[in-house]
Amino acid sequence: MILSIGVDIVEVYRIRETIARTPRFAERVFTAGEREYCESKGVAAAQSYAGRFAAKEAFLKAIQTGWRGKITWHDIEIISDAEGVPTLNITGEAKRIADERGATSVHLSISHTTEHAVAQIILEKRP
Repeated sequence: MILSIGVDIVEVYRIRETIARTPRFAERVFTAGEREYCESKGVAAAQSYAGRFAAKEAFLKAIQTGWRGKITWHDIEIISDAEGVPTLNITGEAKRIADERGATSVHLSISHTTEHAVAQIILEKRP
């Protein structure tokens, strides 16, 4: 059964400019693994960063909290499997809240163009 959904869209240029202007932004928002993945994309790195940023925001919408309390950016990590399929590694306060809400599965879809990145999260609760 679907527990909740979250969706977010990000303008790629905003992430690109923020990283260029404030390099610490990438360290604060993205885990080392996320940064390594995004940087491996070369000129398309900003698209990957934007997609992961959108996924983190979409997850917070799905757990219905927004950025508050003890949730950190690194509590929500987007990892890719061997085929490149993105999935979430949720830890810390974000995991505690998702568990409290009854989420048993998290589904993620990310898409991007050169201009926009969008992500959707579906939280599932199995009986």
